Amino acid sequence: MPLTVKDMMEAANAVVARIEVDQAKAMIEGGALLLDVRDMVELQQSGRATGAHHIPRGMLEFRADDTLKSHDPELQKDRATILYCAAGGRAALAGKLLKDMGYDEVYNLGGLADWVNGGGETAPA
Repeated sequence: MPLTVKDMMEAANAVVARIEVDQAKAMIEGGALLLDVRDMVELQQSGRATGAHHIPRGMLEFRADDTLKSHDPELQKDRATILYCAAGGRAALAGKLLKDMGYDEVYNLGGLADWVNGGGETAPA
């Protein structure tokens, strides 16, 4: 039977822990990567969390694979990675993808609004 988005979201949420902004901030201070997986248009419209690195969800596989020339050195399998998008769905799916690729410590912060509502600062794209 083919997978549905509901199936994929359930699988992602089962393996990628959702964290609060305070926990994310403490982890970032300890060296975790804050990763924005929204599209560039969204980034340009609303900015990003201060200090966040940006890789669009559609390019994540190519940036996360350390055997490819397109690998982004900010992504390291032994570095905690905290993802966010607009509402948390893409962050969960992206987190599961990273887990499937061997990234151990991956977390879902939710959406940019969660960051802002939790007292996180933003910066222009």
